[in-house]
Amino acid sequence: MTTTPATTTTQTIQLTPKYGIPLVLLIGALPLLVVQPWIGLVIEVFALFLVYQTATIRLQFTDTALDVYRSGNLIRRFPYQEWLNWEIFWPPVPILFYFREVKSIHFLPVLFDPKMLQQCLEERCPRQNN
Repeated sequence: MTTTPATTTTQTIQLTPKYGIPLVLLIGALPLLVVQPWIGLVIEVFALFLVYQTATIRLQFTDTALDVYRSGNLIRRFPYQEWLNWEIFWPPVPILFYFREVKSIHFLPVLFDPKMLQQCLEERCPRQNN
């Protein structure tokens, strides 16, 4: 089977940051600080890390790749041609985004608009029917 490259170009889409997961963790860990201080503290620190990541990391879907930016600087490019599979875990409340490339796998917390993420993935990197 041969495939022809798409001749239409699509615009670059940057996903909007969403602070839902970090805020739920921050608020949810507050009672743990009273009952289990060390566990509560670990969750609070992790939640603050996710707040920082949400504020500084941006995902951009281009015609050929998923680009990851930190504070405006490109830190990684993932060409779609190397992707084997992707999945958004727990669709009612998406919390984790997984994708597999030829040589590696990646897990990202959903710190951005999950509906736009799904739409961009289906549009630019459709799943293969096996």
